[in-house]
Amino acid sequence: MNSIRQIAIELFGDTHPCLCGGGHEICLKCNHCRAQEPDRVYNGKDPIASLIDATILKADAVETEIRALCELAAKHETASVCVNSQFLALVHKVLNSHPLACTVINFPLGTNSPHAIYNEAAAVLNDGVDEIDMVQNLSALLSGNTKTAFESIERVAELCLHKTILLKVIIETCYLTNEQIVISCLLAKKAGATFVKTSTGFGPAGAKAEHIELMRKTVGPKLGVKASGGIRTKEQALEMIKAGANRIGASNVLAIVGE
Repeated sequence: MNSIRQIAIELFGDTHPCLCGGGHEICLKCNHCRAQEPDRVYNGKDPIASLIDATILKADAVETEIRALCELAAKHETASVCVNSQFLALVHKVLNSHPLACTVINFPLGTNSPHAIYNEAAAVLNDGVDEIDMVQNLSALLSGNTKTAFESIERVAELCLHKTILLKVIIETCYLTNEQIVISCLLAKKAGATFVKTSTGFGPAGAKAEHIELMRKTVGPKLGVKASGGIRTKEQALEMIKAGANRIGASNVLAIVGE
């Protein structure tokens, strides 16, 4: 694999040094510069529950399960509750703004058109979501069409930045080479995303520590890195945090917080 810096130069054609500490080393001329923002890395002091996006995204989820998840998330003060948009109104009703309400778009396949992705983002923002986890335009990325892959994120990021909504881009590492992971992270960072995230949990594999390490090395300290997919124990969560994650997506909160 080429170096992260060389991949960035090939993508963006500049050698001006960056100020944000990313492994790309050159300035990406991001749509939203985060060089002066606080680092998004785990401080080692906050309880592990505060890093968790308590998640139910299965197709057969029902309202009673969502209510129970919200109550559990509120009790343990998780970062957010992540559900399909069908349940956003219920989450707002039960939680009353804390933990935050998160939903997914272009999920789980990453195969929607840029126009469809944008419209879905606009719809959930209109519903008052606090965070969006967006699957990147995986079809475009794997086809080598980085322009469309970038623009798909960029348009959603513009909406989120305007409303100060946190955007996490799911790159779906299980389908990618290391170089494609780097490219995906660079596109997300330049577009204005706040986090990069490993997985939907619906692919053939989930989060791996080596992928978290590569993602963190690529984006540097100013973007968040979320590990998601197959994290079912506290030990697995701690492994991901040690590798550089500062957010964990999990459906079994109790197993991770140790109760």
